[in-house]
Amino acid sequence: MLRNALGKTFRFLGYTVQYGCIAHCAFEYLGGIVVCSGPSMEPTIQNSDIVFSESLSRHFYCIRKGDIVIVKSPNDPKSNICKRVIGLEGDKVCTSNPSDFLKSHSYVPKGHVWLEGDNLRNSTDSRCYGPVPYGLIRGRICLKLWPLNDFGFLRASPNGHRFLDD
Repeated sequence: MLRNALGKTFRFLGYTVQYGCIAHCAFEYLGGIVVCSGPSMEPTIQNSDIVFSESLSRHFYCIRKGDIVIVKSPNDPKSNICKRVIGLEGDKVCTSNPSDFLKSHSYVPKGHVWLEGDNLRNSTDSRCYGPVPYGLIRGRICLKLWPLNDFGFLRASPNGHRFLDD
């Protein structure tokens, strides 16, 4: 009887470890559900919207200008931020705020991306902390799940003029 109980316990622990490994791989390499908070991505993503973030793009270096990404915060590694990719390595980007009279430009260094929120007046982004290392990208948001009346793929940036072609 003790042998039977131990056998069931070890079998249960084995299945738990197996399913835990599968779940870890699914969330790390395939993607997951994210609740976005804060006003920096309005009007594209509102506070408390629920989105699906896929992770394959970051592993295969398929992040493009215009993509919305989940990134480890450069200021606080314990938190994630949601921003739009404005520039990739080698791209010329506008580093000034929209209200600045004189516009300043810079080039994104190798291995980095330039991130900005869609709500430029209420976003802490690369204009504050500079280019973000590509390795901090956790995933690319591809679908809004909630609210249901806004379900679907995300719309283009309201700040398309910020994308420079130089």
